[in-house]
Amino acid sequence: MDDKFLDALSAIIKQNNNIEPELYEKLDVKRGLRHQNGTGVLVGLTKIGSVHGYNIKDGIKIPEIGRLYYRDYELAMLASVLKLENRFSFEKTIFLLLFGKIPTSVELNLFMSSLREIQNLPEEFTENFLLRKPSTDLMNQLQRAVLCLYTLDDNPDDISLNNLIRQALNIIGKFPSILTYSYHAYRHKHFNDSLVIHPPKDDLSIAENILYMLRHNNDFTRIESSTLDLLLVIHAEHGGGNNSTFTSHVVSSTGTDTYSAISASIGSLKGPKHGGANTMVSKMINNIKENVDYTNDEKLKEYLRKILAKEAFDGSGLIYGMGHAIYTISDPRAELLKEKAEELAKSKDRLEEFEIYKNIELLTKELFKEIKGEHYAICANVDFYSGFVYQLLNIPESIYTPLFATSRIASWNAHRIEQIIFDKKIIRPAYKAVDGNGNVLG
Repeated sequence: MDDKFLDALSAIIKQNNNIEPELYEKLDVKRGLRHQNGTGVLVGLTKIGSVHGYNIKDGIKIPEIGRLYYRDYELAMLASVLKLENRFSFEKTIFLLLFGKIPTSVELNLFMSSLREIQNLPEEFTENFLLRKPSTDLMNQLQRAVLCLYTLDDNPDDISLNNLIRQALNIIGKFPSILTYSYHAYRHKHFNDSLVIHPPKDDLSIAENILYMLRHNNDFTRIESSTLDLLLVIHAEHGGGNNSTFTSHVVSSTGTDTYSAISASIGSLKGPKHGGANTMVSKMINNIKENVDYTNDEKLKEYLRKILAKEAFDGSGLIYGMGHAIYTISDPRAELLKEKAEELAKSKDRLEEFEIYKNIELLTKELFKEIKGEHYAICANVDFYSGFVYQLLNIPESIYTPLFATSRIASWNAHRIEQIIFDKKIIRPAYKAVDGNGNVLG
């Protein structure tokens, strides 16, 4: 299609669709479903997870230590308890999110056996869909794969509770294989890599199986698999208001099938303002390494100042991985991951790289206090350290966000079940129509 013609059409759209920013304030529009002070508009209730990072007193946001709850369990406490058990935790976390309780040993064993029974992909699905037509983007491939599972389901549109559970477990169980097979097909098709496919093993956890299937030699260490297990746990849930989970609620509220709803959530997570943010952190760090002596705090701070001023990196004015819509003083996920990142970096003799991240985090906090005032609170979010951890695990950048999806699938399904079984009301917010002069129509 002719570029000049497209430019002309773009100009027409800009001319006829521009809405003055002042009009949003005049009509009290909650842009992004957020109030003027940045707090979210209350649109639903959930028992699955909650996020806390501030209090409101006399209309003013008061920063607080960040807390994240999975059901009734605070993440930091849950992680410490699971760590003491010295076993992989993601499967137990899936059960908790879906069913609202920590499983007993008997329940956990039965649950894991159920997942293992369905973790292998049908041969025709692997050959005809995943291997023959790999996408240039793995998130799109995962969307297509989930939608394709609809065709393999004998009862795809049934939204009874038993069937919703069956479908949730089917997607959760198969997703690690879908992810790794899609990656290998993508590398083979677009980069001429050797195509090596390993089926999952019944005696491995989800985290272990991902590393086993991802690597051609199948090798991984205990600290690598435990780190990936932690990553899956901390990405598993973040309340009902994050974009991808809210998408699950919105789409599910129509009564549509599970595969359509989960595919829509994957599409939401792909966005760079959501799940794709961790790749932007990695790109930013590489840009810093290329353009400044990062061992010199003054020079590093000055370059960060340029990034904020839209004079460096991508011109967005964002220091990716710093700041969060809810967390102010701290992000509990980032705190857990930071500790694990240091441990893993030490085991791989890469502590110097870890120090770069630590310094950027510290200097960014200093910069914001200089710019916005001594009492301004900003923290590293989970994306800040996750990309670095993925690097330490030798996980390709193209898999960062798909791994996020692998973790969040259980939560999306839990919220979907909650919406269909217990809410039942279609989500339908309001928009006001305005004419070219900014007058409200109707």
